[in-house]
Parts: sequence; C-alpha cells; structure tokens
Amino acid sequence: MTNHAVVLRPSQIRHLLRVTEATSRHPERDVLILLLGITCGMHVTEIARVEIADVMTQSGAIRDEVSLRAVITKSCRQRCVYLTHEKTRAALERYLTFRVRRQLGTSLDECAYRGLIASNRLILTHNGTAYELSLKRRTNGEGGQVGYWAADSLQSYVTSLYRAAGLQRGYSSHFGRRTFANRLLAQCESFETVQTLLGHAELDHVISYLDDDPARIRAALESFSADFMPDHDDA
Repeated sequence: MTNHAVVLRPSQIRHLLRVTEATSRHPERDVLILLLGITCGMHVTEIARVEIADVMTQSGAIRDEVSLRAVITKSCRQRCVYLTHEKTRAALERYLTFRVRRQLGTSLDECAYRGLIASNRLILTHNGTAYELSLKRRTNGEGGQVGYWAADSLQSYVTSLYRAAGLQRGYSSHFGRRTFANRLLAQCESFETVQTLLGHAELDHVISYLDDDPARIRAALESFSADFMPDHDDA
C-alpha cells in the first residue's frame, strides 16, 4: 500500500495555530476554523454551512454533540461531531463573544442564542456574510451522479493559512480532517468508528485518509494532548 496521507505533527499544529494567531486579520474566526477540522474532522463545506443553533442551545450553552444535518454534509447523511476538545471549545467561545461584540448577525432578542440569529451561519466572511457555495457533482456508491455544495472560497482560504505557516508542499485544507482520522486510529479506535465520525458510506473510503505506517502515526500523534503540549520527542 502506498502512503495516502501524511498527518500534521503536534508541533506543526502548534506552529500553525501560533502563526494564524499572530498574522491573521481575523484570528478569532480562523483559529476556530482550523480546530474544527483538526479536532472534529469537519469538511470545509460543513464548517461553512453549520449554523449558530447547531452549536449552541437557545440558552446560550455550547453543545457537546453537534448534529450535522444531512443537507449540509458532503455525503448527504446526518452525522454527529463532538465539541469536546478544550481548545476548540475555548476558540468557539472566543469567536461567539467576538461576533456579539461586533454585532455580526445579531437579533433583537438578546436572551436567545446570546443575541445571535439562530439560523445564521457560524462562520462568516470578513464582510459578515456567509461563504459562497458552488454546486458540484460526484459519483456515489451505486455509480450515479449526485450533487453537493462546495465552499471553494473558504477551502482556498484555509489552504492559504497552511501556506502562511510554511506548510506548503502537499498541504491543503483537507489535512485537518486527515489528522483527525489518524489520531483516532492511533488511539486504537476501530476503522468503523473512524468511518462513522468521518461520515463515509463505505469503509474503503476511509483508507485514503490514513497513513500506512502505524509507527509513523504513533510518533506523529502520541503527544496530541488537549493542549497540544510538547514532549521530548516533539522537537
């Protein structure tokens, strides 16, 4: 088997987040975007389409479990992602506070959803609008053509965040999701669990996300802690 996906090492994740924090014009939003891919395994298009009410209760509490509606997933099937990573929850809190303070997508009812419009997209452009989507087609498991929406502009933007951090050759917006999949495998989760969390219909589809060298997976991800803290081997 050939090597399908080199994953981000913990040191690379920390570097990516540090550079984004220091150089991005919108660090509150951009750090969250990166973490939603790395710690939740979300597609860029799902990140672009998820709404305020998906991640927050009416009382303003952040959900632990987010149900991605079938209409917004690439596979057109509902699945759950989990906002359990400490850094991701902190980044989400920070971005929500930023949006309320800047009145980006706020409503007259300040008591519901922290004053944000429930049906508003969570991630907004610098102009305060939703990212544009383009309709594309792919072949499903039965050989038929199905349509899906893609957030090409956000995908290009996320790739630019990787490049700004010096992660250029071979790195793209998809690497957060690949890192998520390999981290699960390194933690001895089953292929079926990875398949479920990624939202793939067939187990074979998971293979393209995985590094074929278990030792390399362990070395790359063994120090992937809640805070991406370094260890002696993570130089």
